[in-house]
Amino acid sequence: MEKLKLKDLLDSTSSQLKGLSSLDNPDFRLEQAVFNHDEKFWEIIVSYLVEDHNKPVTPMKPFTPQYPFHRVYKKVILDESGQVSEFQMYGSEI
Repeated sequence: MEKLKLKDLLDSTSSQLKGLSSLDNPDFRLEQAVFNHDEKFWEIIVSYLVEDHNKPVTPMKPFTPQYPFHRVYKKVILDESGQVSEFQMYGSEI
């Protein structure tokens, strides 16, 4: 597990989390990857797109860009076999 490439980490994580977004292409991105040598796991930060259901209602709405999606960030722990063993909120926006 320690010798995985970054692309392998992204592929493994995105395939296990793809059901979290209703989009056909949630645009998964690997933001950070740290291997814990003592406990033998990967701590990964991933981001992906979801539909934005919380659009603000303001008088300036016609003058401000309204995006149909927003990016969420999650902290994921991959165990020695490459499976997601933990999944945590990491912050709504960075």
